Amino acid sequence: MYSILRLPIVKQRTGLSRSTIYLRISEGQFPKPVSLGGRAVGWIESEINDWLEQQIENSRKAAN
Repeated sequence: MYSILRLPIVKQRTGLSRSTIYLRISEGQFPKPVSLGGRAVGWIESEINDWLEQQIENSRKAAN
């Protein structure tokens, strides 16, 4: 079972703006959304959590 996050929650969790999220998606640096039908999209929560953990890990490595 997947939990789907809509854009406002993804923005809140990541601290990124809508335009930055879509820019990073196009650069292959952010999880791609899944289509929910029509023009609605969402992100798989576990993929967002994994991305956040990777950002934290990279930040900690850079600080050392």
